[in-house]
Amino acid sequence: MPKLWTETIDAHRAAVREAILDTTTKLVAQGGLRSVSMSQIAEQAGIGRATLYKYFSDVEAVLLAWHERQVTAHLQQLAGIHDQDGTAVERLKAVLEAYAGIARKRHGGELAALLHQGEHVTHAERHLHGMLQHLLAEAAEAGDLRCDVPPAELAQYCLHALTAAAALTSQPAVTRLVAVTLDGLRPVP
Repeated sequence: MPKLWTETIDAHRAAVREAILDTTTKLVAQGGLRSVSMSQIAEQAGIGRATLYKYFSDVEAVLLAWHERQVTAHLQQLAGIHDQDGTAVERLKAVLEAYAGIARKRHGGELAALLHQGEHVTHAERHLHGMLQHLLAEAAEAGDLRCDVPPAELAQYCLHALTAAAALTSQPAVTRLVAVTLDGLRPVP
């Protein structure tokens, strides 16, 4: 096959896959994870069910691909914040606020628990832990945060503390949670 033809087919397949995942995003936003069906996805994406089944075997496979894309986007967002200008503490606070905001929007229930078991989540958690550990070490070295606890342990503390954001009902509550978490990182007199 000529290279142009291959690129065109690959681009088309990627576009169809993205349309399926974009449609899934809209359907999840409208009715939640459990409300999504293969018929709805095909209809809303403007493709036939047979085409949809060429890409994904069932709703669970679509939701796993959708979730992987969501997690990747969140990780890119957090990495972008991590790489901004500012002190380590300023960047840490921004990353924690963004992470807490993401945690607050998490879907609950059995299906969400299934989606969070994938290797993509484990990879993202390791990457996020590493980002936090780096910022914590940098801030401790500057004397802005405590240095009596290893940065790896403090990163775990932050991640676990901010899982509470999932139960919060307002942005001000999330901001307070981040502030309390940061207070636990302050240098010990």
